[in-house]
Amino acid sequence: MLSLPPSVRIFLCRVPTDMRRSFDSLALMVEQVIGADPYSGHLFVFRNRRGDRVKILYWSRDGYALWYKRLEKGVFRFASKGCDDGELSAVELAMALDGIDIRETTRGRRFFRQSV
Repeated sequence: MLSLPPSVRIFLCRVPTDMRRSFDSLALMVEQVIGADPYSGHLFVFRNRRGDRVKILYWSRDGYALWYKRLEKGVFRFASKGCDDGELSAVELAMALDGIDIRETTRGRRFFRQSV
């Protein structure tokens, strides 16, 4: 399970990404495609067209860090519903990285207090 501070947001890039891209070109995609600040400390998730590779870019105090995973079999499935704005929860990201098809899961009704 991922343990991230509540202030960290996770953004999913909906455009298939060339996995040959590295730090600077992914940071440029964060600005141009996602419309966010790559220096914010948030996580930015990129997936290739086939869906068998994922890169996660984030700024770590003194430089970019890049996490990369390639599946030998299967694909990463990210939700199309619930993250229309391209944002994922840490639980959704952890489930997708662990092989759970989060499009098929349902969330039970819970109380949620709107922040004022």
